[in-house]
Amino acid sequence: MGTGPLAGCRVVELGGIGPGPFAGMFLADLGAEVVRVDRPESLDEVGVGGPLGGPTDVMNRGKRSVLLDLKHPAGLAAVLELVGRADVLVEGFRPGVTERLGIGPHACLARNPRLVYGRMTGWGQVGPLAAAAGHDVNYIALTGALGAIGTAGGPPQIPLNLLGDFGGGGCYLVIGVLAALYAVERTGRGQAVDAAIVDGTAHLLASTFAKFARGAWTDERGVNQLDGGCPFYAVYETGDGRHMAVGALEPKFYRRLVGLLELDVDPDRQYDRSTWPELRSRLEKRFAERTRDAWAQLCEGTDACVAPVLGLGEASAHPHLAARGSLVARDGVVQPAAAPRFSLTPSNPGAPPPALGADTRAVLGDWGVGGIDELLDSGAAVQTPVD
Repeated sequence: MGTGPLAGCRVVELGGIGPGPFAGMFLADLGAEVVRVDRPESLDEVGVGGPLGGPTDVMNRGKRSVLLDLKHPAGLAAVLELVGRADVLVEGFRPGVTERLGIGPHACLARNPRLVYGRMTGWGQVGPLAAAAGHDVNYIALTGALGAIGTAGGPPQIPLNLLGDFGGGGCYLVIGVLAALYAVERTGRGQAVDAAIVDGTAHLLASTFAKFARGAWTDERGVNQLDGGCPFYAVYETGDGRHMAVGALEPKFYRRLVGLLELDVDPDRQYDRSTWPELRSRLEKRFAERTRDAWAQLCEGTDACVAPVLGLGEASAHPHLAARGSLVARDGVVQPAAAPRFSLTPSNPGAPPPALGADTRAVLGDWGVGGIDELLDSGAAVQTPVD
């Protein structure tokens, strides 16, 4: 049982990839009891990041896994029994798939009127592209986000799949689920939550669209305030081929940067664009004079807003992240700690990721599903060996 603010909340997650499992992990980190329903054929599959299940399957931490055949009538009936005892269902199939299986919102809400039915897609449940395939890069491309990221004169740069899948997708699904749970407490009625990556990514662009509307942002990459266009909000290569990130936007922080780097420039002309080419050139030459770690030692902890650009393998060793425990190692796998943090109901990453189907019998028993032996004997449910 989790200790976070969602302790006591029961979640059924229909196994998928990317933002859906991330949302399930997020809810588990917050203390919810998350049961992931995987398909028997998943035992032979390999996920985008490697084998499903086991210590490296980080987005399945804190969950239990049951293997149920959704095409078997008894397996489908077992899912509906779980739904009847759940507070939340999370699914990430294409629109219409769960309806065809018989576990769409109508069927599930008829079974459990208080259920929050969370749906995670790229294009959304309706619209001309709703039934089309796609991935993060496609979704963020249509919102304008991808086109805004990159250097001047260069092509758009892909921001991993953080912006779409996890920022505009998984996080928005969690927000929607939490809001709908609050509504259940007030109204007694559950509902479906349509979380689309295109919607969430567009929503994240609120500030950028505001700047664009008032002429403070142009549809040209690398020339704006927050896209590397201004020299005091940019990344510079150091003498050892690594990089420092500079973000001295405010005049008082810019003055600190100028003083710390001993730049011969007029700090009062910070936002005079005619000075920017020369300023960038001076910053490039200055940072090339020392190694990244030498600059980090000089700049960190000051108000110059300068930080070293670290690799994934370095991040957990940084003193600040180490002091906060932002990244933790479990079973030799470095991964993010639970976030955010709560003063009264602390959250935690929960149990290590289970092997697929390791909890089938236990979960069905704990959730009061009947006829477990018959389910297992028929192949509608599969219990994998437990070490």
